[in-house]
Amino acid sequence: MKEKVLKAMQEAQKPVRPGDIAKALDIDSKDVSKAIKELREDGSVISPKRCYYEPA
Repeated sequence: MKEKVLKAMQEAQKPVRPGDIAKALDIDSKDVSKAIKELREDGSVISPKRCYYEPA
């Protein structure tokens, strides 16, 4: 799941919200949020502004 979310962020080429990723991947936004949390903890994703995320 983390790989799918990270790939979707890279393809967007701009900061995105978890809901946008969930729509793009057609999955539950809670699963996306969980994956983003894990990606933030390992440093793969940063948050340039509140509720938006992009690859580090």
